[in-house]
Amino acid sequence: MPQSELPSIGKISPEVFRDYIYPNLGARREEVLVGPESGVDIAITRVAPGIVMASTTDPVFIVPAYGWDRAAWFAVHILASDAATSGLPPSLMTVDLNLPLSITTEQFKSLWTAFSRTCQQLEIAVISGHTARYEGCEFPMVGGATVMSIGPEDEYITTSMAKKGDMILCTKGAAIEATGLFAATFPDYIEKHLGHDILMRADALFDKMSVVEDAAVVSRLGVRDKGVSAMHDATECGVVGGVYELAESSGLGVILRDDQIPVRPETQAICDLTGIDPLISISEGTLLATIKPHAVDKVMSALSARGIDSAIIGEMVDSSQGRWRENKGKRVPLQHPQVDPFWAAFGRTAEDGGPQ
Repeated sequence: MPQSELPSIGKISPEVFRDYIYPNLGARREEVLVGPESGVDIAITRVAPGIVMASTTDPVFIVPAYGWDRAAWFAVHILASDAATSGLPPSLMTVDLNLPLSITTEQFKSLWTAFSRTCQQLEIAVISGHTARYEGCEFPMVGGATVMSIGPEDEYITTSMAKKGDMILCTKGAAIEATGLFAATFPDYIEKHLGHDILMRADALFDKMSVVEDAAVVSRLGVRDKGVSAMHDATECGVVGGVYELAESSGLGVILRDDQIPVRPETQAICDLTGIDPLISISEGTLLATIKPHAVDKVMSALSARGIDSAIIGEMVDSSQGRWRENKGKRVPLQHPQVDPFWAAFGRTAEDGGPQ
């Protein structure tokens, strides 16, 4: 079998994971119930009889141009969102900060104070870490962090637990992150081309780039056969990539109805301007959840009560039925997008308009 290649930019594909990561995972330990898998946001480790720890690791992503408060809020919520998809509330964090030489003491104080405040709001304790300035380090990727959730073994879920017949729920809509980041990074450029109203609505989505609340609302109503069987944060490659990963992880077929995926007007406008497809673009803040049919109305009502929009965008089916994208009754095979178009578009916009 020919081996796959690293993508030109962004997260590795499921094929690269299969060829290089999965066969090389160090020692095997019996307490690891769920280890690294493509499309699975979390690991599950038994830490005591009947008690598990869900854990996830991601880069610390800090953009000073957003202001330290906003940048730190986003960084923490990126880290906490994946842990929240376990159905167990995030509670512990370890942080490694590899900061650029250019950061000053006052800037670091502002950054870390805001980071800690956001953790406190989410009831997450920072329990260990490493902090330093190094040559060759630069924003936005300035280290990494691990977030952990601890709870009963019968109350966690992973993307592998989706079942045939489950309905696929999507919160907020497609390309939430792409919209929010373009508006926050290039406000003058967006306003010049799309107007003040679109800019304001797009910028407001920055504060929606988290699934911590979405996941808490959904899982509180019951997990596994009681309600939600799997949750996934639609980050790189967006809703389409996330649904593909749900199907791949659970070993199921799927029917994804493209025409049912919500796309906000401000999102469509920015995606049209920057030349990207919102359905395959980065979307931190969009929760994908597989829901038992009997629980759909209850879950959607609970989300609505918290001001969180949601829609049913497809269903999980038997693997023999295949994986499909459907639009107005016409079907094409569901394939993983491989490379998120956001990164290249973001680079092009930086050259055209420059960070404002």
